[in-house]
Amino acid sequence: MAQTEEFGEELADFVRRVAELKAARSVPHDDLPTVLDTAIFELDHVADQLWPWYERLTATGATNTASADRQEQQLLKAIFQRLPLPVALIDRETVVRRLNFAGTNFTGVRAGYATGRPLTGFLAHADRAAFRSQTAAVARGDGDRSLTVHLQQRPAVPVRATLTALRPSGEPRTAVIVVLQSAEARSPSAEGGPGPVPDLGETTRHAALMDLLDAMTTALLSGPAATRAAVLERAARVLQGRFADWVVADEGAARLCRTTVLGPADQRDVRAEDLEAQDPAACPLVVEAARGGSTALQVRPEDPDAFGRDASDAPVLVRANVTSLLCVPLTLEGAVQGVLTLFRTGPRLAFSMAEAQTMDLMSRHIALALGNLDRR
Repeated sequence: MAQTEEFGEELADFVRRVAELKAARSVPHDDLPTVLDTAIFELDHVADQLWPWYERLTATGATNTASADRQEQQLLKAIFQRLPLPVALIDRETVVRRLNFAGTNFTGVRAGYATGRPLTGFLAHADRAAFRSQTAAVARGDGDRSLTVHLQQRPAVPVRATLTALRPSGEPRTAVIVVLQSAEARSPSAEGGPGPVPDLGETTRHAALMDLLDAMTTALLSGPAATRAAVLERAARVLQGRFADWVVADEGAARLCRTTVLGPADQRDVRAEDLEAQDPAACPLVVEAARGGSTALQVRPEDPDAFGRDASDAPVLVRANVTSLLCVPLTLEGAVQGVLTLFRTGPRLAFSMAEAQTMDLMSRHIALALGNLDRR
């Protein structure tokens, strides 16, 4: 403020001196060179002193304005994150830009994972088209909307989604604010209760994986297996139930042959016979694993046809309500011996990176057991 006032006084003095120079035009002709020299001096003063001074003041003012804007944005971000209701900021294609703390608890999805992914990917397949349509309508200015949807991890619980348009400052396109609330009861986050994803503790999770690894090793070493299909069935029986809801084993690489399918006994939508009748070559995930020899971990698979279709021409992943999957090649000395595919369905916790690493270790043990049969 002091520099601004000083600049104003200097500028006022300059204006007065210019007025005096204008009046000096009436001096005798012989005195005009002196007046001209004075005018040039004043112009130099403007160019060398006043103009740089003005630029510094302008830059300082812009910096202060930018700083104030940043503080305002930080305040708004903090308010957004601390809202007691689950709130998401999405674009017209339903891609998540921000998800607040209550939203992560309510959906069971980490904010870092959700950002950049369509919010429809966390909804039941039957609700996705309607949610996309309503979001597009709100974004183009047709007014606020509200509809009932179902989260893929909790399909039995109806969720009320309220959508309203928002035009962020400095952005050309309209965004959409989504507020999620349980249609049956208060939001778990609003009640201050625990989120849907339990925290069992790193030690407990590690111990469970070590128990699983021990069970797999015991099964593979508990007596000779007559065929490769028998080895795959032993491995599948260890994994089904305690580690995955569905386990599908395919033998070979260039020519895949389905040998084992194990799933929940109470599954009504998909039967084991439906998956046994599938041609593994019609399952893009299995074919890719057999060709590339790399593990695929997917949470809420975006492509419903990634594991092909059943006899009724329905996507298997949709019919089985698959929420996460692991597709693991059984590789021995660089050659793929077969492929194991594991599904988790419904509200079950998704496969983690630690579980995928443990499964990768077990896959090498299974591949060694298959290789031992060939050496006999």
